[in-house]
Amino acid sequence: MTLENDLLQRIAEALERLAPAQPAQPDLNSAEAFVWRADIGMLEGVASVNRVDIGLLRGINYQTDQLLENTRRFANGFPANNALLWGARGSGKSSLVKAAHAQVNGEGPGGLLLVEIHREDVDSLPRLLTFLRDTARRTILFCDDLSFDDTSDTSYKSLKAVLEGGIEGRPGNVIFYATSNRRHLMPRDMIDNERSTAINPSEAVEEKVSLSDRFGLWLGFHNCDQETYFAMIAGYIAHYGLKVAEEEWRAGAVEWSMTRGARSGRVAWQYIQELAGRLGQPLE
Repeated sequence: MTLENDLLQRIAEALERLAPAQPAQPDLNSAEAFVWRADIGMLEGVASVNRVDIGLLRGINYQTDQLLENTRRFANGFPANNALLWGARGSGKSSLVKAAHAQVNGEGPGGLLLVEIHREDVDSLPRLLTFLRDTARRTILFCDDLSFDDTSDTSYKSLKAVLEGGIEGRPGNVIFYATSNRRHLMPRDMIDNERSTAINPSEAVEEKVSLSDRFGLWLGFHNCDQETYFAMIAGYIAHYGLKVAEEEWRAGAVEWSMTRGARSGRVAWQYIQELAGRLGQPLE
């Protein structure tokens, strides 16, 4: 019996030597933002977050106030809600999340961590939370463009358990912010398919739709009108000191929005990049 135990012990030790070493997690105090690399199970620090100043986000004052208030409460250790920012493409959803993080951190430097998880890595959320649970830093877990298109994709169940339903649930030092083009995170045809093929259609649909109910704060974003679009561009021009006459940039902005078929914060920023490049002025 002893010989068998010794043999099993040697086999276990050999397998352990062959197994790849687990990557060491970085010091979460070394940066204000990280990206979760699910393929290697590691958080990677972000040297410079791609974001705009919150004062440059126009036409979304209500959404900004609501998200800032929620984020401040969370940063200060008070109860706060998971947030779903949904609506039109390019309307400033992800920009607002990053800007709100920067704004709150500016009020109390270094206190709030931002961690991004990619949509395709949602099923690795429990693994990520084991790392975040052990840090003292309060953390915004951010997923951009969250949606579920394939009826065979069950990763949304991992997200539901993390948000509220699991035994462990979401750690007290973590809040989840997501952006999506869809209010219920699933396309209408996917929900209709569940209704038509299920034994109990209403229960099947509830299973899908209930995911968005896990977010206590819903903020809707919509395409802006022309005056708001002009206000966005005027704000960028003033911020970056672009030397251009108002008549010139207004005419150019109208033409630019017509070629894109929409008016939004993203279209306004793309026009500013075009304008600055044409003027030969850097955006610094």
